[in-house]
Amino acid sequence: MTTPGPCNALDAVGTVDVVSLGESMVTFLPTTPGRLADVPSFDRAIGGAESNVACTLAAAGHTTRWVSRVGSDGFGDHLVEAIGSYGVDVGAVHRDPDRPTGIYFRTAGDRATDAHEVAYYRAGSAASAMSVANTDLEAARAGRVLHLSGITPMLSDDCLALVRELTAPRAERPLVSFDVNHRPTVWRKADGPSVLLELAGRADLVFVGEDEAEEVWALRGPEAIRAALPGPEVLVVKQGGRGATVFDRQDATFVPAPTVDVVAAVGAGDAFAAGFLSATLRELPVRDRLRHGHLMAAAALTAPGDLAPPPARTHADRLAALDDEAWGRLRLGPGWTKDVARADEEVRTS
Repeated sequence: MTTPGPCNALDAVGTVDVVSLGESMVTFLPTTPGRLADVPSFDRAIGGAESNVACTLAAAGHTTRWVSRVGSDGFGDHLVEAIGSYGVDVGAVHRDPDRPTGIYFRTAGDRATDAHEVAYYRAGSAASAMSVANTDLEAARAGRVLHLSGITPMLSDDCLALVRELTAPRAERPLVSFDVNHRPTVWRKADGPSVLLELAGRADLVFVGEDEAEEVWALRGPEAIRAALPGPEVLVVKQGGRGATVFDRQDATFVPAPTVDVVAAVGAGDAFAAGFLSATLRELPVRDRLRHGHLMAAAALTAPGDLAPPPARTHADRLAALDDEAWGRLRLGPGWTKDVARADEEVRTS
């Protein structure tokens, strides 16, 4: 299984463990349940698949960089400051004097329900103007891993060209990680599925949900997805609460997810990617890479908002090392990342 080359800290040319490139937006979360039309006030947060991964990895002790564009406005200031506060290098984020920072509003309900509403105000955003010409490609490539998602190429033709450039074969390319992250409300073009398949096929490591693969490509089951994506050396198929399957050149490995008492079903996919990437950077066995993905996802699921503090590395390592029987008994609820004794008790009594 592919493991990126060594680099554990910033070096003279600014190399980091993981570079994430993509749009982040200011998120407005309702203070009470209900329709957007009825919510009286909102709390401000940040949201963006790629920056979520960078922040989570930084909180877990890795060096990370976020590459993007934001407006020369207060919301852009907030994004750069908030993401930078996690320890993420934001020096390659460009400010656009002519375009605004994207924002969005969402309801408090589960995204999987029909009652959930999201209102995006990102058309013409600064990030949608990212291109090969105005992006610091050297900074984007100066990582052991370059993490991208299928959201960025949906934003504009220039963004699509940028992602194609970054996923193109070239000498000394970093390991390219690609989360399909299909957003049908963002990309309405008929060629969306074929473009996502093309880009995923050019990556080294791909994350895709079993349900989204069926929605986008009409593929059912991990084996069908692997048959359609034979190029990536590592393919991770997320199967919701059941677990996840990883394919490499040698084998397929399934690891069930622990039982989780869900607080908010947001941010879990980004957290899973961060956990898997963290374990990959540390060259852990494939089973443990999946388990660390599940544990990071559980941290996000048991906290409100898109970002949640990850468990301490020693805590996560100990849980990931459980035998299969103890792992199968594991149940994680709110506060488990801070309460080591509670997680131990869950293993013993579940």
